[in-house]
Parts: sequence; structure tokens; C-alpha cells
Amino acid sequence: MSVRVVSKEQQAYGEFNGGAIVENKPVGFPREGGALRAYSNIFYWANAIALEDSTIGLHPHQGFEIMSIVLAGTIRHYDTKAKEWIDLKAGDVQVIQAGNGISHAEHMNEGSRMFQIWFDPNLDQSLQKDAQYADYESDDFEVSKNGELEIQHIAGPQGKVQMDAKVTIQKWSSNEYIETPITLLKDTTYSVYVLDGVLSFGKWKLQKDDYAVVNDLEEITLKGHGTLLVIATPKELKYKTYADNVKYSQS
Repeated sequence: MSVRVVSKEQQAYGEFNGGAIVENKPVGFPREGGALRAYSNIFYWANAIALEDSTIGLHPHQGFEIMSIVLAGTIRHYDTKAKEWIDLKAGDVQVIQAGNGISHAEHMNEGSRMFQIWFDPNLDQSLQKDAQYADYESDDFEVSKNGELEIQHIAGPQGKVQMDAKVTIQKWSSNEYIETPITLLKDTTYSVYVLDGVLSFGKWKLQKDDYAVVNDLEEITLKGHGTLLVIATPKELKYKTYADNVKYSQS
């Protein structure tokens, strides 16, 4: 069994526009340092916070599926598919399936926060497709319960978001202390980011901005209170990822 915890201090760091937007990155680019590199079909994961109003100018993407989850405040997004600025608020999600090419820009209002996560859906196939863009409101997502644990289904079998990359994305939350057994799937890697609170996965304690990678566990007891973003992806893929091809992935 394996649980690897990566604290905020061990993650990569990035910034835009002279520090107007700062980022801690559980999975960053090689040049940025940090304890983790790309694994499974997760190529990149950044937690971006706007310290002041700031715009990341128009820039291109190909192949990857790029998900942005607005965690606080509001952001605006422009891409060369929709050709208009679109407002997104806390809880909303946008997905770019970059396909054979798309460019986009983002504006983050002061105090806003978002995850941006890149998935590798098999670039040999995705590069042959036209680019697509979709956005989703927070109310679009089904919510279920596991005892006192509330589970919001973002992508996967019960999720509104459907992607080419094999992925299940959920937000787990409880304002009260819980002690809940969680069944985990075999041959699946679980990537966990603590948005707030203090929780433990078995003997592993997690606090705000900690990140954990969980493998080879069939059940784990979740204790504490707070909010987690949990992403389940295949432990092994049937194709070579971009990271494999450029030889900087890390198991």
C-alpha cells in the first residue's frame, strides 16, 4: 500500500504578472521543482490565487484536456472557439479539450482562486480532433451522501463533465467531524487535495493545501472535517503519455 503526502512547502511554485497571481503546484513542470512529476494521466495541477486583478494573456494549447475549477471569487475566460469572454463564479467548472489547437486567456479578479488541471487523454488521438470548450455551473453537479460525508460528482459515472481521459472527479466535504470508511477501487490512483480543514486517511494526517497520492488500498477510514478534491485515475495506462515520451514522469 502507498500513501504519499506532499505538503504545500514541497510543491512547485509559480506566478504570473510579477506575483499578481501566485500558484502552488502539486504537479508542476520539471523546471519548477517540487516533489512530484506527471503520473497516470495527470500532467499538471496548479492552485492559482489572485492577489490583485490580473489577466493571463492569450496563449495556445494542443492535445491536453484542461479543467479549471473556480474555488473562490470570479474569473473570466476567453478562447478562440467561443470568441467571447465568459464569466465563471465559485463552484463553476470549465473544460478545454484542446484537440488540434486552441488559444485562450484568463482574467482573475482579486481574491479569486482556482485549480487548473491538465489531463493527457492519449495525445495521438486527441491531436486529431477539433478543439472543444464547455463550461458548467455549480448547480449542474449531482450531490450524494456517504453517511455525513457530502460528495459532489463533477466528472465520471455520476458527473456532468465527460472527458476522453479516464477520470472521476469528486469534491468531498463535511463541516462536522466524521469517521467514515471509504472503499477504494483496485488498479486506481487517487489524488487528493485538501481545500480546507484537517483530516486523516488512516494514519496519514492531512491539512489545508496538502496533497496526497494513494495507491494499492482497498479501504481507508476518513476522519476529521473539511473539504477535499479527489481525482481517481488509472494506475496503469494503455498508452504512452506526453510525460513518458519526454521522460520526466514519476511513479
